[in-house]
Amino acid sequence: MKIAALDIGLKRIGVAISPDGRSALPQNAILRKNRNQAARDVKRFLEEWEIETLVVGIPVGGNAEEEMRRRIEHFVSLLAPDIPVVYQDEQGSSYEAKERTAGQFRHTKDGKLDSVAAQIILERYLDRTFSG
Repeated sequence: MKIAALDIGLKRIGVAISPDGRSALPQNAILRKNRNQAARDVKRFLEEWEIETLVVGIPVGGNAEEEMRRRIEHFVSLLAPDIPVVYQDEQGSSYEAKERTAGQFRHTKDGKLDSVAAQIILERYLDRTFSG
C-alpha cells in the first residue's frame, strides 16, 4: 500500500511517502506560490506515485488549532482526493525534524525540513496503524 503524508504550511508543503507501509521517506517539498498552484502540484504528486492513502498533519492543542485545522481542511478539499484522507497529530514534528537533522544539512527555506516533518507524521501514522 502506497501512503503519502503532507505537512501543510503557508509557504511550503512537506511531503513523505511510504511505498511499502513500513518505511517513510521524505521527498522534495512543494513550494507554495498560491493555494491553487500548490493543490495542482500535490495532486500531480499523488497521481504520479499512485498514492492509495493520504495522511495529513494537523495541529492538536495550541492557540491556533481551530484556525489551522480549518485552513488545512480547506486545502485538502481543493485536492478533491478520491483516496482515503487521514488526519494525524503533527504536534512537535517540526521541532523533532530540526533535532533529527541537526548537522546533516543547513536548515534553509528549501523545504527539506518540512519534508522530514512529513516523514515524522507518516512514521507516527504507520506506528499507530500497523504496530501490534
